[in-house]
Amino acid sequence: MAESRGVNLWSTEAHALDYLRRADLIPHRAEGEAALLELLPAKAVRILDLGTGAGRLVLLAKKVRPLARFVGLDFSPTMLDAMRDAIGRDERVTIIQHDFDSKLPPMGQCDAVISGFAIHHLVHERKRALYGEILELLTPGGVFCNLEHVASPSPRVHERFLEAIGWPDEDPSNKLLDLETQLQWLREIGFEDVDCYWKWRELALFAGTKPV
Repeated sequence: MAESRGVNLWSTEAHALDYLRRADLIPHRAEGEAALLELLPAKAVRILDLGTGAGRLVLLAKKVRPLARFVGLDFSPTMLDAMRDAIGRDERVTIIQHDFDSKLPPMGQCDAVISGFAIHHLVHERKRALYGEILELLTPGGVFCNLEHVASPSPRVHERFLEAIGWPDEDPSNKLLDLETQLQWLREIGFEDVDCYWKWRELALFAGTKPV
């Protein structure tokens, strides 16, 4: 799909709230999330969620890695307010407001970096640079799990996807890229065990591990 440059509506309250109203209605989303949770290292001590939104992935990961500490990073004030409401006073969770259109701030190392339907809002050059920054953040053997919205092979297949999820309008903030290109990027950057671990139409979970 063609890349739309320079458009990102996620800083607006209306756009964020509209997404939160629809988030639970995305077909098969729970399947992709379950596959992501399976990939988290059993002894993960610190997990970073990029584009955490209202903290959906953090809340799920807390259930399967109850001893881990979490960092949720997002730039939308509306989303982060919703996350604070969701996590309450849980001292295991740290919230950082940052737009990862810019280089990630120093955050220390993590055993896992996860993301859910967020990185596709970046222009392609920034996507690739971010993947490199993620590799640097990970401890040896750490895993990057990206549950992502990827591009279809043709406009017709893309239209079928929009029909299947019941969203007639394309989000102008989307900058979709095909799965294979992103898998290749991860391999070139230095990730191991790179693969697509789950996929339904334009929704895909792909992951890689930092070499030991």
